[in-house]
Amino acid sequence: METGTEIDSLRPPDRPRPKGAQIRTEPTVTGGDPMRRSVEVEYWVIDDEGRLIDAGGLVDASPGAEREFVEPLLEIKTTPCETTGELRAELFERVEAVVRRADELDQGLVPLATPMTEQEIEQLPSERTEIQRRAVGDSFDCVRCCAGTHVHLEQLPGREVDQLNVLTALDPALALVNSSPYAGHTPSVPGARSKLYRRSAYEGIDYQGELWPYLDAIGEWERRLEAGYESFAEAAERAGVDRASFESTFDPEGTVWVPVKLRETFSTVEWRSPDTALPSQAVKLAEDLAGIVGRLEDVDLRIDGEVGVSTDGTLVLPEFETIRSHVDAAIGEGIESAAVRAYLDRMGFEIGAYDPIAHEFDAERELTPAEARRIRLEYADRLESDIRRATVAETD
Repeated sequence: METGTEIDSLRPPDRPRPKGAQIRTEPTVTGGDPMRRSVEVEYWVIDDEGRLIDAGGLVDASPGAEREFVEPLLEIKTTPCETTGELRAELFERVEAVVRRADELDQGLVPLATPMTEQEIEQLPSERTEIQRRAVGDSFDCVRCCAGTHVHLEQLPGREVDQLNVLTALDPALALVNSSPYAGHTPSVPGARSKLYRRSAYEGIDYQGELWPYLDAIGEWERRLEAGYESFAEAAERAGVDRASFESTFDPEGTVWVPVKLRETFSTVEWRSPDTALPSQAVKLAEDLAGIVGRLEDVDLRIDGEVGVSTDGTLVLPEFETIRSHVDAAIGEGIESAAVRAYLDRMGFEIGAYDPIAHEFDAERELTPAEARRIRLEYADRLESDIRRATVAETD
């Protein structure tokens, strides 16, 4: 959801917003400072029998631990970090602190994109969430069943449109960390969360859920935000929400739920595409994203053709229809798609460094409640092992 306080420190003082910024062929100088980045990971909370439980007992275990909008989901976020080493150290320290508290309470954190249950996921009391639920209708149940990873990258002055377009082109990289092939307890696709969130949750409401096309200028982004805001306001009004209540609760930036967002509030570009993931995978993903987007200072950028490639002097993004095709494959086939693997390799991802959890499942039949509990317990153990391996590596 749209919370977050520590990310505010990404905004430097007196940074102007460029007017009508467009794709450029020359890099913008930023003084050579590293591109800061932060991550947010969302984990389901379970008891020692694998049942989903309220996450409230873990909120004060670490800085950056916050409740999400549903009872069993906890978000853990980092502050802006200049290097991968800093990001890894901080994320692992925070997740480890939460895991320690969870162990004390006989609880666990589950790095799966969906909760693998048909039981209703209860939302926390919130006027904002209730308005959203009423506007979306019954399909809001899909939103309640999604746990993701968000990566924030510091905006490059004058290159914000380029950054957003590059992250749009990298949307198929969601396949690298797909972490559940189940919608509820029913077999779905490797990117089940993405399918639920993008194709089901906001169906019938314009500007929501799906990836937006490339931008030509900042003004176009602002027009899209306003259109999305108005479309959602109209949906809320049709559901009986009065306009004054809506306007006092929502603003345009916080009223679109799409995979890539330009965040004026935080002075970041936010990549919301991927599922929740093990901490090590989330850090690797942020590292690869920052590396690719950071090349904008040194290369020419253009949108051309159907291939897409990153070379020493040029970053070529495929036409948007090609991206949509790759996204469909990333959701429906995951990293098993040869086209997706080849594309992400050309764009600069280290494919072999990823091990998406979704492909570990033989998802051919519905899960029983007992099977779902066992799976949650198994992957809570996997998360703890991920933390332990990092701790051992640091001491070696």
